[in-house]
Amino acid sequence: MASVNIVLLHGRRVLMGAIALLLLVAGSWASWDSARHVLLGGDRERGTITVAACGDETCTGPYVPDDPAPARTGLTIEKSVAVEKGAVLAVVLKPGTKELIRTGPAGALHAWLPLAGALLLASVLVAGGLALPKVAGGMAVAGGAITLATFTALL
Repeated sequence: MASVNIVLLHGRRVLMGAIALLLLVAGSWASWDSARHVLLGGDRERGTITVAACGDETCTGPYVPDDPAPARTGLTIEKSVAVEKGAVLAVVLKPGTKELIRTGPAGALHAWLPLAGALLLASVLVAGGLALPKVAGGMAVAGGAITLATFTALL
């Protein structure tokens, strides 16, 4: 009977650890999709957008590239990272799309927001399922700090 309990205990820990790891990998993957364009310089086209109008999910406005580039129309930026109408934002053009991503500290923090959420979710599994409260506390503090910093930077 004792050996069955030990197997179940280890099985639970392995399962909770695997789910926590899956959450962190998924959060990192989702964050990297935007963060790589913000953090890595390379030959990405950078410029500014003046927010003119916003729909339900995106905002549009005139785009002015930093370096000479072809004329571009129909470029959009996610509404959650755009400020009110008339705001001028530093952006980078996501290659092969008409999607702009905000740069600078606010853009970098916003890009890592999915990882922050994954840290918060995984901390619950690490605390309860793996019985590692100090590690879970560190994960929760890191996720909360990124979330709070992002909210503050986007104001």
